[in-house]
Amino acid sequence: MLTGGPLDVLTGDYLAELTMLILGRDRLKNPDLGYARTFLRQLEEGLGLAHERGVRIVANAGGLNPAGLADAVRTLAAKTGVPVRVAHVEGDDLTAQVDGALTANAYLGGAGITACLRAGADVVVTGRVTDAALVSGPAAWWFDWAPDDHDRLAGAVAAGHVLECGTQATGGNYSFFARHDVRRPGFPLAEIAEDGSAVITKHPGTGGAVTAGTVTAQLLYETQGVRYFGPDVTTRLDTVGLTDEGADRVRISGVRGEAPPSTLKVGVTRIGGWRNEVVFVLTGLDIEAKANLVRIQLTDLLDGVADATWTLARTDHEDADTQETASALLRLVVRDPSPDRVGRALTSAAIELALGSYPGFHVTAPPGPAQPYGVFTATPIPSPEVPHTAVLPDGTRLPIPPAAPTSPAPQFPAPPAFEARGSGGGAPGGPPAGPTVRAPLGAVAGARSGDKGGDANVGVWAETGPAWDWLHRTLTVDAFRALLPETDGLPVTRHELPNLRALNFTVTGILGDGVASGHRFDPQAKALGEWLRARHLDIPVALLPAPEATP
Repeated sequence: MLTGGPLDVLTGDYLAELTMLILGRDRLKNPDLGYARTFLRQLEEGLGLAHERGVRIVANAGGLNPAGLADAVRTLAAKTGVPVRVAHVEGDDLTAQVDGALTANAYLGGAGITACLRAGADVVVTGRVTDAALVSGPAAWWFDWAPDDHDRLAGAVAAGHVLECGTQATGGNYSFFARHDVRRPGFPLAEIAEDGSAVITKHPGTGGAVTAGTVTAQLLYETQGVRYFGPDVTTRLDTVGLTDEGADRVRISGVRGEAPPSTLKVGVTRIGGWRNEVVFVLTGLDIEAKANLVRIQLTDLLDGVADATWTLARTDHEDADTQETASALLRLVVRDPSPDRVGRALTSAAIELALGSYPGFHVTAPPGPAQPYGVFTATPIPSPEVPHTAVLPDGTRLPIPPAAPTSPAPQFPAPPAFEARGSGGGAPGGPPAGPTVRAPLGAVAGARSGDKGGDANVGVWAETGPAWDWLHRTLTVDAFRALLPETDGLPVTRHELPNLRALNFTVTGILGDGVASGHRFDPQAKALGEWLRARHLDIPVALLPAPEATP
């Protein structure tokens, strides 16, 4: 990013829910740690270059110890002879106030970052801020926005949300990846304007692509509902408009903002207990009977274990021409408050069945010890109770007041639909006429999915007006549940974003206590959207792409 073209601010997002658990365990071993050490290694290469080019660096790599990381950056700067001014943002760490917490951190907004940059900082490191704050904070500094410039801040939050996962906005993890060369996608950047609009693009000559589709996919990623609540502003996702401005240039405009809520989200991680697993390989005939035999043989061994979950994945094929494709996987996951009950004694005993169980017995890994697992929960806290503080380059501690209390939310109409190669949509029309054919949903729709604690979201979008009309009408909550039977019995909420020709589904509780504890095959729901796209339903022939001509 520093060498590829012009840049004013370089941002880095280092924190995820699972990362906080990892950093919490680091801090238990050494109270001086708790920050992302990879940031320092990367800074060794880039700090001098950033200083030469006048690029500010803003990163949340401070994790649980932003003050410690700020000191480490100063030490590195002195060692390399680079004269930079370093500031940090703190106050998010509320661990001491939450009983039994390994970590407890409030999601701060960008105002502390803004204050540090206004004080002349070249490098700003933070603890737990919202991912988008890494962009909205610098934008507010650059344009001197006021805290109640809600529309401008909302536009910057939308841009920040697109940038936060790097190459996911330039063709990585993209449903239609085969359309572009995504072997080495370049990182995205945002050209933010004073009115809060932005152009998402990338440096010339880098791989991947920036299209209305790649931007739409990222806008839908890990969002829940039409209102995207943040510490500085509530962003109305149903007002986001996208316009294609040429090769690798997509403009985000029309974003409306409302006052933020009066509370901040606090993410809490705890050590939930100990877990272990064994994966048995079942090959050839009688798969179900073989799996049942193993379950019966281990019944006594599992007596007293707090939780034991069996999953049989029928990856086997009939009359397969390779042994691997003739095999299924039987997975046993055990969890308990005591490491002794799910430790190596249990996994060793399971593997010692080898000479007295089903024919062809083998497993995917040798017996292993129990591993601790974490539990993630989120809770609100009144904003004034969080001591959001900017520690400026000269050491001055500047308290950051909370955003103004939420006022009655104005109701903004969605911008007019447009049908250029952006994300137009509008109200659905009549159903396409003509015959239908059984085909995968992915033939006419893209999707992206992800996790928020124990919940998952699946964003689904169409690329054309007729496909959106059909998608909006067809993919109801009942249809969604029918296509994804694992969601049966769970609360599913459908949110409509016609400007993006998109539906966003929230599935509550499908991930249990979050990624750090989950035993689900896809514990962060990253591929849930691709599973949905692979499911078949009746699709109008008129919507399907024309078959490619045979050479």
